[in-house]
Amino acid sequence: MSDTIYTEEASLPDPRAKDWDLPDRTDALIVGGGLTGLSTALFLSRAGRKVTLVDKGALGDGASGRNGGQLHPGHRQDQVWLTERLGEPLADTLWELGEQAVALVHQLRAELNEDCGFQPGLIEAAHTVRAFDASRHYADHLAERYGVETEILSREALAATIGSTRYVGGVRDATGGHLNPLALVEALAHAAHEAGAVLHPFVRAVHHSRRSGRIAVTLAGPGGDEHEIEADNVILAGNGYLAGLEPRVENRIMPLVNHIAATNPLPKALIPGGEAVSDTRHVVRYFRQDSEGRMIFGGGESFGRPPADVAAFVRPYLLEVYPDLADEPIAAAWSGTLGITRTRCPYIRRLDPGLYAAGGYSGQGVGLATFAGKVISDAIVGDTGTLDVFSHLPVPPFPGGRAFMSPLAALAMAWFAISDRLDLSRRGGEAAGTSAP
Repeated sequence: MSDTIYTEEASLPDPRAKDWDLPDRTDALIVGGGLTGLSTALFLSRAGRKVTLVDKGALGDGASGRNGGQLHPGHRQDQVWLTERLGEPLADTLWELGEQAVALVHQLRAELNEDCGFQPGLIEAAHTVRAFDASRHYADHLAERYGVETEILSREALAATIGSTRYVGGVRDATGGHLNPLALVEALAHAAHEAGAVLHPFVRAVHHSRRSGRIAVTLAGPGGDEHEIEADNVILAGNGYLAGLEPRVENRIMPLVNHIAATNPLPKALIPGGEAVSDTRHVVRYFRQDSEGRMIFGGGESFGRPPADVAAFVRPYLLEVYPDLADEPIAAAWSGTLGITRTRCPYIRRLDPGLYAAGGYSGQGVGLATFAGKVISDAIVGDTGTLDVFSHLPVPPFPGGRAFMSPLAALAMAWFAISDRLDLSRRGGEAAGTSAP
């Protein structure tokens, strides 16, 4: 994780198992050491279950410890979309669950005495007049339906708020914010370890099968040695990193690589209120200044291997928003693989008796991934109500499954980039005074 800046603030020790000492049986085997897996490990251990967690890499070395750190309320799909497809009662319940997800992160930060560098406030910046109109209408809907208080920012007000004139206007929401995601990962890891969970990084799950009411999983250690473990429950929490393990998950969750660059601490606060910002493009730009004053900027997506020079890849997106940073050196740049679904709805399910999966948070995982761990833990202990709600979300497989994801991803990213350019070439884009990168 040395290519990220998050390690500087994530100082809690890594409570990893010290040797290849895996049990033959466990109550719960968790595959994946990110926010979902560690949250599940924490809550199941507190419920008295014997928990074993494995991850083929270091804890938090996937999207959980490498993302932009933005904590959003709600879901990746908005409430209008959810209401149209699921009806008002279920959509309202999902809104409440989204609020609970944010609240859980704050509860854990306080309980575990780990601030994680949290700063409140989120801003959605509209890149066209049309997008600004849509953002304002949606803010009105949230106010009317859920009592959400937001602030509409004119072009001038937004420019003063984020230090950039590249957007038409925006909406500020005080209910979310941003933090160091790796600090949250390590706080959960430490707490899970203290609660009794055994954490084994650098151990890969190879295969699973049903055996006499339990699930047998073949694991491979860092030296290639294999070990078989039987579990009453198996939780697949590897998101976009489960290659070859479970087709039902892989066919629904596409691994997508996002790229982030960070500057050195800047001499002035470009975002004086300390909010995190994301824009309304299909290929989203998202950025924030952390507590040290560094600009952490995410831009661009790819499928497969990340670019050789991530800093050079992200810099044009950064300069599109902040051209005055042209001479500012990039202190660190990194990539991370998140999981998206066709509908951008999370895939949180019981696949079979004792077999659970959670992932596909589609860029909104800081809150939802942490919450999913509690949802699955509750279901295993006996309260399946919240898991049942998430099971109503439509998450169809990608056409052709895993084999066709690479060409589909390439086509989709090309189309989204073209759509953004078309948006800016229309009247709304001209009113914004911007140009596509």
